Amino acid sequence: MGDLQLCKLDELDCLIKGVLYIDSVGFNGRSECYYFENPTDAERCQKLPFNLENPYPLLLVNIGSGVSILAVYSKENYKRVTGTSLGGGTFFGLCCLLTGCSTFEEALEMASHGDSTKVDKLVRDIYGGDYERFGLPGWAVASSFGNMVSKEKRESVSKEDLAKATLITITNNIGSIARMCALNENINRVVFVGNFLRINTISMRLLAYALDYWSKGQLKALFLEHEGYFGAVGALLELLGSA
Repeated sequence: MGDLQLCKLDELDCLIKGVLYIDSVGFNGRSECYYFENPTDAERCQKLPFNLENPYPLLLVNIGSGVSILAVYSKENYKRVTGTSLGGGTFFGLCCLLTGCSTFEEALEMASHGDSTKVDKLVRDIYGGDYERFGLPGWAVASSFGNMVSKEKRESVSKEDLAKATLITITNNIGSIARMCALNENINRVVFVGNFLRINTISMRLLAYALDYWSKGQLKALFLEHEGYFGAVGALLELLGSA
């Protein structure tokens, strides 16, 4: 109808090309890449620039409806290590079912006011505190939604609590898989991108803390200002190059 010619391009090729290009040109004179210092402390948390001038190797975690994890060794040399079907689409879909929300923004707004500990069963709920023998802190989630087996607890939780627990569940799963991939590939820089992270500071700070804590400081979670637009930018560059 529009007399347009459609060009089919490889999604992951475009993603990597877009990431590397946008990082090279910067963001309004600032670095495109950043990380969080003290991510769990609301008063001390700082967003600081990170220089990706020599980016390789890096683990690129693309969080859209689902998740793809890429080990990138150069612009032309990368592999898809693994992925998971539990991504941003899962979070939004479950929130629609559990809370009746109708937009991603509404789901995140609900989550920002919720308390996931009312929904999840924590290590301290089982052991009374930390499980020191295996280095498990009492605040760690032992069973996502584990408290919901109790009728009394189901009746006491709010929609906001359910949205927060859903966000924590999905984010923890992504962080755990990313950490295992980074260790397996011997890569210590992990870059998270994708539209799931748009206006989603809760997940970014949780990913930053989780990677630092569980790796004992060996892994750093990195983020990019333009979260979910790199595939589009890479596609444009590809088209310009072939014009």
